[in-house]
Amino acid sequence: MTETTQTQTTPPGGAKPHGSHSPRSPEFRLAADALRGLRQDLFHDAFAYRPLPRMRVDGPLTRRLPEGMREYAAWTPHAAVAAAGLLAMAVATTASHGSGSVATLLCGLLALLPVLVTLIRPVGAFWFSLAAAPVVAVFSSTWGDWPWLPGSFTAHVTVLTVVALRTRPRVAAWMWVLTAAYGVIAETIFGAGRYSTNSVPLLFVSALALLVVTVLHIRREAEQEVTAQQSETAQERSKRTLLEERTTIARELHDVVAHHMSVVAIQAEAAPYRVENPPPELEQAFVTIRENAVAALTELRRVLGVVRAEDYEAPDAPQPTLADLEALLANVREAGLTVEKAVTGAVRGLPQGVELSAYRIVQEALSNTLRHAPGATARVEIGYVLGGLGLRIVNGPAPTTSLTKSTHGAGHGIAGMRERVTMLDGEMTTGETNDGGYEVTVYLPVATAEETA
Repeated sequence: MTETTQTQTTPPGGAKPHGSHSPRSPEFRLAADALRGLRQDLFHDAFAYRPLPRMRVDGPLTRRLPEGMREYAAWTPHAAVAAAGLLAMAVATTASHGSGSVATLLCGLLALLPVLVTLIRPVGAFWFSLAAAPVVAVFSSTWGDWPWLPGSFTAHVTVLTVVALRTRPRVAAWMWVLTAAYGVIAETIFGAGRYSTNSVPLLFVSALALLVVTVLHIRREAEQEVTAQQSETAQERSKRTLLEERTTIARELHDVVAHHMSVVAIQAEAAPYRVENPPPELEQAFVTIRENAVAALTELRRVLGVVRAEDYEAPDAPQPTLADLEALLANVREAGLTVEKAVTGAVRGLPQGVELSAYRIVQEALSNTLRHAPGATARVEIGYVLGGLGLRIVNGPAPTTSLTKSTHGAGHGIAGMRERVTMLDGEMTTGETNDGGYEVTVYLPVATAEETA
């Protein structure tokens, strides 16, 4: 079995062997990308049906119009394009008045139709206008304004502007380049014997129009980007607010749960000493209960360390309950809010988590009243009902409009209250009252001893 090896020799001077392909230069790639973009923008689906949508009528001016007029106002862009087409037709018929009735009618139609086509086939309208220019020049008897007769001049600038508004700035640039190429070819080959040429004025006017359109495109895209960024920022702020409120609730409930677990551990440790000669099985059971309670406390502190901020300081005083509402109302009254409290039903002790949440809900509702309705009167109603606790905090309208908001309270308003109610499987409704005030109604279910057992 033999192996044959073939070698290639490089010609003198470093020339590449025939058939090898050198890497494409950046200039070649740039030209290929440009041609690909031209084909995509002006040749691919050039005559696709893209009707001009109606204008939105929710702007600062259109929303003030009557309902019937707003329906017609939605067709304002279509009417503007049609008016521009009629203007181009009038210019064309006036300029070719001495060319005969048939030629005058043809020149007018070839100025009107490309502008109207922009309403349904924008890119195709550009090709229509570009093809109509030499036809109008042939049928017209004028020897000036070559190669753009007045009607073609007006129609083509209008078409370029409308198509640029409906497409991208890159499409407008390609249209301008092709218009310039047609002007150069028409002046060079067919411009002999003409008094004047007007490709440069047309290119100048169309460049100004396309520049304005490009600026409008950029501004519109910037506004859309800013709007999207603001929406995203608002969503992120809402999520962050919710997480902060949940963290605050977790810190507060830690103290409640830790207190109960500490009581369980202490009672389990002291229980064997209250019974004379307890059996070993009972002593071991209490030891196991105490160990489990201490382990739960350790894990609870570890969880709290995860959600604790760097500058968080554990409160020295115990967490507030409904019994501390009088002190809260006194502080609110000192801040300038007239508030009264009403309690219905048989007052009884509730789980500490329910008491804490009820206190925080009342505190946040009164803080919102201070911020949004300074000087108003408020009423706090607490109802001890069968199976739960009812809260109603209502305030009247502010007597005067204040530009400065109070900084009383540091909660997150309705979102924080709703989060606490959801945690306890309760119900909450909020809304304005008939007199212009605001009302917060909450129901917090409380399991009975039988249900707990």
